[in-house]
Amino acid sequence: MRVLIIYVSIHHGNTRKIAREMGEVLNARLIEPWKVKPEELEKYDLIGFGSGIYWWRHHRALLKLVESLPGMGGKKAFIFSTAGMDIPFYNHRALRKKLREKDFEVVGEFSCRGWDTNGWLAKIGGINKGRPNEKDLKKAKEFAEKLKDNFSP
Repeated sequence: MRVLIIYVSIHHGNTRKIAREMGEVLNARLIEPWKVKPEELEKYDLIGFGSGIYWWRHHRALLKLVESLPGMGGKKAFIFSTAGMDIPFYNHRALRKKLREKDFEVVGEFSCRGWDTNGWLAKIGGINKGRPNEKDLKKAKEFAEKLKDNFSP
């Protein structure tokens, strides 16, 4: 199975840590959205989309990439994130909607807490320092193992 993981990790490397754990399990190519050519996605069986959460949604570069894609004909995708406030059903809603509009089949979602110093949180040293931790990384690997087992062609 050919897997691509498109991710944005800006402040503390939270999402990069999760993407690397998943990428290792899935033998995936990891890339940032501004380096992706939309036509490249055709050669992958499964595509992961992830970033930190900024004001209740994924990074704008990830959302912009998805908006630029043609219809994907049911291609399989998964969503992941790290967030100060880990509420995936809410935090993933914009990306989930955009992926479905582009005819992706969203086959799984993963999220965990991440060290967050965005906005006013910087004044208090942030929240969730030390996250994602080893337990979070283990859960990310387990999520990727399930994807590998369930969605290999």
